[in-house]
Amino acid sequence: METKIAVFRGKEIRKILFENEWYFSIVDIIAVLTDSDKPRDYWYRMKQREKQATGTELSTLCRQLKLESADGKKYQTEVVNTESAFRIIQSIPSPKAEPFKRWLAKVGYERVQEIGNPELGTKRARALYKAKGYSDDWIEKRMRGIAIREELTDEWKRRDVERESEYAILTSEIAKAAFGITPGEHKKLKGLNRENLRDHMTDLELIFSMLGEAATTEITRVDDARGFQESKRAARKGGEVAGKARKDLERKTRKRVVSPENYLQVPQKKPKQLND
Repeated sequence: METKIAVFRGKEIRKILFENEWYFSIVDIIAVLTDSDKPRDYWYRMKQREKQATGTELSTLCRQLKLESADGKKYQTEVVNTESAFRIIQSIPSPKAEPFKRWLAKVGYERVQEIGNPELGTKRARALYKAKGYSDDWIEKRMRGIAIREELTDEWKRRDVERESEYAILTSEIAKAAFGITPGEHKKLKGLNRENLRDHMTDLELIFSMLGEAATTEITRVDDARGFQESKRAARKGGEVAGKARKDLERKTRKRVVSPENYLQVPQKKPKQLND
């Protein structure tokens, strides 16, 4: 487990990475969003008030994990994940919590809009990438890659591949065959931790990712792959299509496609030349 400190409005919120998800100290959140000098007492009263008002047991949203206290020792502390933190914030009757509540209402309204018109979600995604500094050409590739990925996962669902862990394995099979390394190794090469790998890919990396997944979708259909094991074989075949194309390009350009560079970063050096 990894522990860190989040800082909001100059105040610290302890957090811990557990089972690949961030959990935040409830009393620290309350201390930031209220004027209470006794956040533990405030949390106790808030739980009682919410139970009486709505019948909701806020404690069911929590779990106990060890966090470091002011004395340097670690104690079992009530923590919540991001989703539950937002739920608890909604129950805090403090002016400081109002910006969060308004933001949550706005996000909820936008999601309802997107259900009726999915194109709005695509437009918001494009606007977000643009605001982060991505070029229009890169955004076009990224959005196309998202569509290809969704088509592939829909195909897997129709063929009895349902668990997230299976999706991750199949994706890794495609990547290993396409790039010669796993997604985890690819992220390490780029110096990423929990960031989305594809949001940090170069143009060519995005293109070969799309090729591998599009080829996998087509091969899955032609082979009529059913279940996880057959889909895994199809995924390997699809990745090999992209892998062969990548190797051919590398031979002709004498440059590696897989790069440590982040698309948004100014390149520090040219791609590594291939040996004879």
